[in-house]
Amino acid sequence: MRPSRTSLVIAALAAASAGASAQNTLTIGFADPVSSVDPQLNNHAGDRSLALHFWDSIVNSRDGGKLEPALASSWKALDDKTWEFKLRSDVKWQDGTPFTAEDIVFSFQRARSVPGSVASYSGALRTVESTTARDAHTVVVKTNTPNPMLPLDVASIYIVSKHVGEKSRTEDYNAGRAVVGTGPYKFVSYTAGDRTVFERNPGYYGPKPVWDKVNYRFINNGAARTAALLAGDVDVIDKVAVTDVEKLRKTPTVSVYTYPGLRVLLLQPSFRPGPNEFIADNAGKPLDKNPLQDVRVRRALSMAINRKAIVDRVLQGTVTEANQWMPKNSFGHNPDVPDIAYAADAAKKLLADAGYPQGFQVSIHVPGDRYPQAPETVQAVAQFWSRIGVKTKVEVVPWSVYASRAGRNEYAVSVIAWGNGTGEAGYGLLQTLATNDAKRGRGVNNWGRYSSEDVDKALDAATVEFDARRREAIFRHAAKLVTDDVGHIPLYHYQNIWAAKKGLKVVPLLSDRTTALQVTRVGK
Repeated sequence: MRPSRTSLVIAALAAASAGASAQNTLTIGFADPVSSVDPQLNNHAGDRSLALHFWDSIVNSRDGGKLEPALASSWKALDDKTWEFKLRSDVKWQDGTPFTAEDIVFSFQRARSVPGSVASYSGALRTVESTTARDAHTVVVKTNTPNPMLPLDVASIYIVSKHVGEKSRTEDYNAGRAVVGTGPYKFVSYTAGDRTVFERNPGYYGPKPVWDKVNYRFINNGAARTAALLAGDVDVIDKVAVTDVEKLRKTPTVSVYTYPGLRVLLLQPSFRPGPNEFIADNAGKPLDKNPLQDVRVRRALSMAINRKAIVDRVLQGTVTEANQWMPKNSFGHNPDVPDIAYAADAAKKLLADAGYPQGFQVSIHVPGDRYPQAPETVQAVAQFWSRIGVKTKVEVVPWSVYASRAGRNEYAVSVIAWGNGTGEAGYGLLQTLATNDAKRGRGVNNWGRYSSEDVDKALDAATVEFDARRREAIFRHAAKLVTDDVGHIPLYHYQNIWAAKKGLKVVPLLSDRTTALQVTRVGK
């Protein structure tokens, strides 16, 4: 039977509708693994990027530490230890429940100690003594010390609903049952290690999202991300493999977007005293004393690395050499700290002075599925160290194993790429350099357990300093202290590199996050 004219028209309209819908679907291939959909479980880059689609913060922090209204329309300090946040009255949770101040109170309490967390958000709340709801749309935060950066600190906390969150666990968020946010997108599905699917939230209080539907695909391998883009399987990729940047720039159907980055790749030597299973003498016998506790050894290891060679050959010019955790021209970078010169002979002398004229053996552990080009970088570091007599083995470990062991300071040398997401030096100072103290939310990502009384004092002084110039001077002083101590070994700062189908534009949002919110059509 031949189809009727009416049925043909209906089919054509349906096809056109399906085509329009497909045209308004965005597929992103991203590199950072996601540990959970629970927005308060782990302060990991992938988790934070995903969370930005479903959840809001009380205020937003953008690149450079600029604060913008979010769930709070305004905020002010009532005195040195009291902050008042006025909340929007037009916000609803995606199930229609009104958003209130009680949701902020609940969220700040929950974020301090989510069961199973390996990268807690407690540091952002370290100065918060109490959070109270004065009324439905007013929150008062009392701090235990003056903290001019309190709004910037709490900007990193995603706000979850009290009525759903108080009866939910992390597995409920992963299953989608608890993903009832205030953000621009609504949860559709989550497949761990593969993808998350979400759709536009029609009740969102902010600007209408560009995309009706988003497929957010985890593709760890850089070459695979490039292949997916060229094959048309994805529309945007992040952290473009350094070997593919020039090829994609020459591809007429692709646009490449490159921006200065805040993320620094660091080596964290272990300061744990006594023997370490990953440090031995040249005969393979464990050393009774940890040589990495000696600043001369740490300085020798840093000087032995030819950073320019790594930047030029391993990263092919897509990164910049680092001599401290903050990049040049950022808030807290110390311009008086000199670049770390490559000096192999001087490094050998320092080792001899420290009592290791023949060197020793050490292992560096690095996640193979986390930081772009990190395994290749560490292989190069191992070669440089071996040249001064420190025979170095590289252990590439899956992030799922690496994160917990590094966090317990079990390795001799760990690798971390720290995002400096607030745009100022205090974030890294608090998280990666302050003396590790889980109860106080300090040094949560200080995996090597570096500890300096002077650095801790600098953090304390910066925390209570309201004058921006004086606070930056404190940060610069801290950078000099860490450099002199070789509290960590900085290697390079990443650039943020995205590639997209021609006709799409990608702009940075916050540090190196990758979200659908950053992608628009050219001309829009």
